[in-house]
Amino acid sequence: MFIAAPEDSADTARLYKSSADSQGFVMNLTRAWAWRPDVFEEFAALRSHLTTKSSLSKREQAVIVCATAAKLRDSYCSLAWGKTLAAEAGADLAAAVIGTSAHDGLSARDRALAEWARKVVANPNGTSSRDISALQAAGFAEKEIFEATVFIAFRLAFSTVNDALGVNPDWELAESVPKEVGAAVTFGRPPATKPR
Repeated sequence: MFIAAPEDSADTARLYKSSADSQGFVMNLTRAWAWRPDVFEEFAALRSHLTTKSSLSKREQAVIVCATAAKLRDSYCSLAWGKTLAAEAGADLAAAVIGTSAHDGLSARDRALAEWARKVVANPNGTSSRDISALQAAGFAEKEIFEATVFIAFRLAFSTVNDALGVNPDWELAESVPKEVGAAVTFGRPPATKPR
């Protein structure tokens, strides 16, 4: 990344331990966010509050992030959430969402969410009531549409920090994703090099 990691402290140690416990390694993005562990933890807690109290399924949340990250050309989140979506719905479907191609396994809800995410990323001022009608036709209630939109905005904020600071995806992450997902991520920063 373009900035150095902060000096070690009790706060950075707590953040690094949390990353290692959940992922099996300290993620590169954690080293950037370690400049403000309090902001990272509060952001993560608010995002968790949004998603755990939502009726959007884990699969739908993964579709949102994959479509958002791919449109933003964020390789890190595309790999991480592509892995999640692959576990929920299959590697081919995850690769299709990342690569914006059609897939028979995509439900009407999946397609509507992916399209909404891409439109919000590309031009939030360009959306219209027709876009909301398309989401409603796919079965989304207005509360779910609001929640999906907030989740897209959260991902944009998080990804923007990581991408602007030059945070590369972890080599461990890149090696752990299904080959279909890895092949679909042809954009953004390349994964970090595996140490020899």
